[in-house]
This record gives sequence, C-alpha cells and structure tokens, in this order.
Amino acid sequence: MRNPLIWLPRPKPKSHKGQNGVVLIVGGSRTYHGAPMLSALAAMRFCDLVYFSSTKENAAVLKRMKAATPNVICVPRGKFKFALGHADCILIGNGMELGEGARRAVAAVLKSKKKCVVDAAALRVLPTQLLHEKTILTPHAREFEAAFGKKASEKSLAEMSKKYGCTILFKGQEDVIASGGKIARVAGGNAGMTKGGTGDVLAGLVAALYSHPSCHSPLRAAYSASYLNKRAGGMLFRVMKYNFSSEDLALELAHAAWGLY
Repeated sequence: MRNPLIWLPRPKPKSHKGQNGVVLIVGGSRTYHGAPMLSALAAMRFCDLVYFSSTKENAAVLKRMKAATPNVICVPRGKFKFALGHADCILIGNGMELGEGARRAVAAVLKSKKKCVVDAAALRVLPTQLLHEKTILTPHAREFEAAFGKKASEKSLAEMSKKYGCTILFKGQEDVIASGGKIARVAGGNAGMTKGGTGDVLAGLVAALYSHPSCHSPLRAAYSASYLNKRAGGMLFRVMKYNFSSEDLALELAHAAWGLY
C-alpha cells in the first residue's frame, strides 16, 4: 500500500517553464562555498528553475556557483527582490556565516510569508516570532537547541511545531518530522551519509519538492524529501558501501525517485 505521506511532483503535460516550481537559494560564504552548490544539485532535477543569491559580504560566491553548474541562475544583490518575488520557495542558511547580514536575510525571507526552508546557520539567527505555517526547519540536535533553547526530543519537537505553526524535519539516524504537534518518522540511511554536505542535499530537495504550486503540505514535502534522501543513500551503499560523497547523493536522487511516481 502506498504511503500517503510520500509526494513527488508530476508536471502537467502542457505546463511551461517556471510552472513546476521555482526555488531561490540564499547562502554560501568565503569558507563554505560548497554547501549551496550541493543544495542546488539536489534541487535542480525536481523543479523548473533554481536561483541563487548570497549576502553582500559573500558576492564572490556567485562566481563559484556560475562555474559549478549551468543549471542555476545567479542573482546579484540588485536583483534579489525580483528573485524573491518570483520564487515559489526560498531555501536559506546553507554555508552562510553568522552575522548581521545573515540575520537580516533570514528575517526578510520569513517576512515574505512565502514557502521557505530554513537550514544550517539560518537556524542559529532564527527570529522565532516570524515563523509561520509555510516554514520548514531542518535542524540537527545543536541547531534545534540554538533555535529554540531546548534539547531536542519528540516532545519538544511537537511542542515547538505547534507553538510556532511550522514544520520541523529533525535530522538523525531516524529523521523525525513534527508538524502541527504531530510526529512522523523516517527510518533508513547508513553511516556513509555522515559526510559533510548531506544535510545541504536534503535541504535542497525539501525546497524543490515544496516549491511546486500543487504541494500544499509542508509535512508531505519534508517527509518525501527525507524518504527519498535515505533511499538514495541506500542505493549508493549497495554499490559503494561507505565510500560515496554528498555530491554522489545529490546526483542519485533522481534514480531513487524512479518507481515512486
């Protein structure tokens, strides 16, 4: 029997470019230029368009993204508002450095009231008062505690998701998803997925699935991305054991989706 929480995008046969999800990724820094690239690699096969922008201090990251892939539209600071308005979902935080620039960017994204995914550094400067029902957070244990001032547990995950009306995808050996006070779990994965960057891959996939205009459930977007990410990791393990990279994981997602439609 098909799991009702698993949802994958099905573009309409007569749809046009941009009608099947537009993602804006905001992240990167001089130190962590690779994180948003991994997010983009994960996202680009599951939505129509991927924009990328960074904070003013990290404009050089745009050049690295341009060199990394032709599938991403790099947006200068002067065009940020255009990209924000055009995007169906915004992913923010991957590879960002903590600071006032990050804080302002996170606040601007949340104030837009659009679908958004908040990850990595953005969780450490999170203005919880701006959280809303279209927000998905993707923390690990330390990031959850930084965001909410509480130790992560199923109880605290449920409490915070209900209090702030958001969805929380808590990353672990078993991912736990809290939405509206309710809990769902996703088992699977393997120790090969402990490598740096796997969280960036997951966040990019969440944003891509959630960006589709027909996806109205943050819980289903988070659950489906978690399930697909772990499924891809399992497929790589059968071929490479523990010796696959986060980039391999991002590129395996499309194969993992085969058979789930």
